[in-house]
Amino acid sequence: MRLLLRPASLFHPVTFLLLCLACINLASALRIPGLPPIRSQSVRNRPIQGPSQPQTTSSPRSFFRRLFDHLPSTSSFRASEGDSLTRWVGDRPKLIETLRDYDDQVVIRFNISQPQHEAALRTVVDRMLLDVWAFADNHVDVRIPSRRVRFLTRALPSSLRENHSILVPDLARAAAATYPSRSSLAYAHQLYDRGTASASNGQPKKNDVVDVYFQDYQPYSVMVAWMRLIGSMFQGRGLVEMISIGKSYEGRDIPALRVGLRPEGRVSEHPREVVLVTGGSHAREWIATSSVNYAAWSFIQSADTDPMVKHILEHFDLVFVPSLNPDGYEYTWEVDRLWRKSRQRTKMAYCPGYDLDHSFPYQWDAIEHQSEPCSESYGGDEPFQAVEAAQLADWARNETEHGAKFVGYLDLHSYSQQILVPYSFSCAVEPPNMENLQEVAMNLGKHMRLSNGELYTVASACQGAVLGSAGPLVEARGGSAIDYFYHEFGAHYSYQIKLRDTGSYGFLLPNDNIIPAGKEIYEAMKYLGDFLLGNNGHEWKEKSPPAGEEEAQEPIVNDTDEPMKELRRRQRRNLHSDETI
Repeated sequence: MRLLLRPASLFHPVTFLLLCLACINLASALRIPGLPPIRSQSVRNRPIQGPSQPQTTSSPRSFFRRLFDHLPSTSSFRASEGDSLTRWVGDRPKLIETLRDYDDQVVIRFNISQPQHEAALRTVVDRMLLDVWAFADNHVDVRIPSRRVRFLTRALPSSLRENHSILVPDLARAAAATYPSRSSLAYAHQLYDRGTASASNGQPKKNDVVDVYFQDYQPYSVMVAWMRLIGSMFQGRGLVEMISIGKSYEGRDIPALRVGLRPEGRVSEHPREVVLVTGGSHAREWIATSSVNYAAWSFIQSADTDPMVKHILEHFDLVFVPSLNPDGYEYTWEVDRLWRKSRQRTKMAYCPGYDLDHSFPYQWDAIEHQSEPCSESYGGDEPFQAVEAAQLADWARNETEHGAKFVGYLDLHSYSQQILVPYSFSCAVEPPNMENLQEVAMNLGKHMRLSNGELYTVASACQGAVLGSAGPLVEARGGSAIDYFYHEFGAHYSYQIKLRDTGSYGFLLPNDNIIPAGKEIYEAMKYLGDFLLGNNGHEWKEKSPPAGEEEAQEPIVNDTDEPMKELRRRQRRNLHSDETI
């Protein structure tokens, strides 16, 4: 392998010619980013079958394919075909080995229409310890090695065996395509690392921050450097503060950006109120991490140009936590792109990690709690066993002890394009302000759709793949972050938002979705901030405005929008019911 990868001048002429032909053939095969064009597109829509016979590796084509099996498709607009060989994965043998393992794996979608089908699939998932990618809208997506598909289908009811199709046919290539090139990472490090800006260049320009950082997914080290740069650029005016929520199990900081304005000469008698936004509790959901940072940057750069944003920042602190699970996030960059949980040791040494979204204490031991450490949804044997969940709760409690009040919480995940409302532990219990929760959720989805045309549906977090199912769900319930912040800290507008897409790429979303997905969250947050300032759920009640200052104006509302007019009417009607929660 090393001999074949030497400079072209050292190649034997015949070997070099074959290598060039293979490169041309492979380049023509990479026209669809992240997907393997050598397979027929019709394969995606027919039921999966187990491999009929072992694949051979003796042909010249398979030899060159193995030689370039770590070469991802060029989804990054800056990465040329020659630059693709210098991507992040090139010098990480553990990561390459994991990608090789994914070469024999697929993601399949089961169409679920009956509660007993979901219960049967849950039983098989637990028995085989399968990785459930998503469950919503009468379907369940599962990652599985091709060789185990036949066993899986045999264990399911006959009516479900043929009711499935391939969703992601070439998992290895789709995973490799999400990593950026090393050249772009090197430039990002040079731009964001403290002290690297030369005296002649001065501070980096604001448009450079967007042009470089949000064109690729970024590893933990670049993310922290970028956040540090943003904090230093705006620290002088008190707009941004970089803070640490706590430490992860492996000792990494859980970084956050606190964004807010405090007008000079106006000191409120009431404590600052907080809208919290978290992402990356599941390590492989990179689009959630990037969207948190994009929303933060959008609020920062719009503070002087958008009156609504300025008004929001004058009344709230927005706290952005892009990666609640930094150990797992780092692991996805160094070893396993599809790692989900934290990296903390469990009672089974060979099955590390906790699902942070099943680690919070409120209704932690709800029905169907997962007790198998090797399961992807294992939240521990007791609440707050996951270090990172406990650190977030300790930080939030400390904030409230110092006068802060949480009024909103957005927990970003992927994928399925859904906005989920509490409670997640059971559908038999509803929050007292469920009507308002659902109305706001629908408007969040509306503003996200108006941003880029993507449809987001609204559902209860307790629902499974089949609406109204009372049987076992495909994933365990209880201990979620949105339930905890709603109940424990009074964040009465708490939502889990599952970002793009609906399954074509799943967790392996190409990087050209980073900015559009970030814009969707930014628009949703602008609406949420405007709603919280609109006399429902929260209201600043000053006895009298400061001398010489007029009373604050109401947020601008388009009265020609019938849904918004109806929402405002319901806000006034339900004002007193929310205040008594």
